[in-house]
Amino acid sequence: MALQGAELDKARNHAQQVVRDLRARKTTLDDDSIDLILGEARSHYAWSDRHVSEELLRRLYDITASGPTSMNTCPARYIFVSSVEGKERLAKSLKAKNIDKMMDAPVTAIIAYDPMFWTELPFLFPHEDRRPHFEGKPEHAEDTAFRNSTLQGGYFMIAARALGLDVGAMSGFSNAIVDEEFFTENGWKSNFLCNLGYADESALFQKLPRFPFERVCSFL
Repeated sequence: MALQGAELDKARNHAQQVVRDLRARKTTLDDDSIDLILGEARSHYAWSDRHVSEELLRRLYDITASGPTSMNTCPARYIFVSSVEGKERLAKSLKAKNIDKMMDAPVTAIIAYDPMFWTELPFLFPHEDRRPHFEGKPEHAEDTAFRNSTLQGGYFMIAARALGLDVGAMSGFSNAIVDEEFFTENGWKSNFLCNLGYADESALFQKLPRFPFERVCSFL
């Protein structure tokens, strides 16, 4: 139920104060923190056998869920695969060169999305009924779900790194096989896979080039 009147004013004032207080405590990340999540962070393909706890994965989700999506649609869904049985099922979808990478990782997350996300909007976006924007418009719903779940997948990887985990995203797999193996009952669709754990850095090679600012950015 949407807040109204004095309760709404109180909630808005609290939200605004939370942001002001945070900015008063910390205005920017230090260089090492930026390097940890992006600047010097690397995609990993070899892993130590260090355990990743359920508690840490729950914390990872909580941070990821705070990231913005259009109309707070939050279409991403996550399956954390760590059991031998689950890994064997997931391996059916992978290209051969990716199987060992996935099997050796402590956890592989299936980043998926729910095409019917919009049915949850009365909870996620309670102050206005936005379901008519998507009801009977499957292509629009699909585009919105895919775009925003991809955003959430990006938040997921940055949040994982911020918590001290290493990540290795993978797209070398069959979405159709993953969807058939894991999502026949709920209708979710896979977006991409992400290995999680604590990396074996000895498998790293040199960092690949990135475009300079002038090559890909402009001002108008």
